[in-house]
Amino acid sequence: MTKLSVNINKIATLRNARGGNLPDVTRAALDCERFGAQGITVHPRPDERHIRYSDVRTIRPLVSTEFNIEGNPIESFRDLVLEVVPDQVTLVPDAHDAITSNAGWDVLRNREFLTQMCSLFHTKGIRVSIFIDPLPEMAVAAKECGADRVELYTEAYSAQYAAGPEKAIAPYLQTAHAARQAGLGLNAGHDLNLENLAYFVKTIPWTDEVSIGHAIICDALYMGLEKTIAAYRACLV
Repeated sequence: MTKLSVNINKIATLRNARGGNLPDVTRAALDCERFGAQGITVHPRPDERHIRYSDVRTIRPLVSTEFNIEGNPIESFRDLVLEVVPDQVTLVPDAHDAITSNAGWDVLRNREFLTQMCSLFHTKGIRVSIFIDPLPEMAVAAKECGADRVELYTEAYSAQYAAGPEKAIAPYLQTAHAARQAGLGLNAGHDLNLENLAYFVKTIPWTDEVSIGHAIICDALYMGLEKTIAAYRACLV
C-alpha cells in the first residue's frame, strides 16, 4: 500500500508569521504520526521561511515513522542531512527564492553532480530519491546516478486532472513504468489532494509513497487534522 508522508512546512509557515511557538511544529509532527501518517517530510530552505534547520534537529530523534528531508543539496543542506541522518533524502532543484518546488531535475545535464550526491548520502545509509518531471528518460538517468527512488513532480497532473484524468496521468504512468523497469522505487508529490489522489494511486499502484503538505493543512482547517489524515489514508487503500 502507498504510504502517506505529511509535509509539515505549512505549519511552520503559520508559526513563523506570528513568532513564538504556536503552532508547535514538533507537536504537530508527532500528532500527524498519531493520527496515522506513515512518514513526516520537511523541506528546509536557506531563508528558513518555514521549517528551520533547528526544527529538523529537534524533530528527527522524535519521529518514529519514516523521516524524509527534501531540498536542493547546497552545502548547508548536505551538512544538515549528514548530521541528522533521515531515512530518506529527496533531492529537489529549487532556487533559493522559489515559493515552492516548480520543476524536476534535468538529470541528464546534472548527471555528474547527482551521482556525487547519491554516493555522498549513501555513505550514511540514507535512501536517495530524485525529484523529476514525468519523463521516462529522467527516471532511467536517475537510476544510472545511483538513486534508490524517483519522486514524480505531480503539479501538471493535478492541474490537468479536472479536464481529463486519463490524459493527465498518461506521462506519469509511462514514467512510472520506466522507473519500475529500471528497478527504482517510486514516490510522488505536489498538489495531490482528496480529489485526485485516489485515481493516481489506483492507476499507478506501485507508488511507494506520496508526500502531501499544503492540501492537508488546507483541508484540516475545515475537517481537523485527525479526520483529514484519515481521509487521505482512505484514498491510498
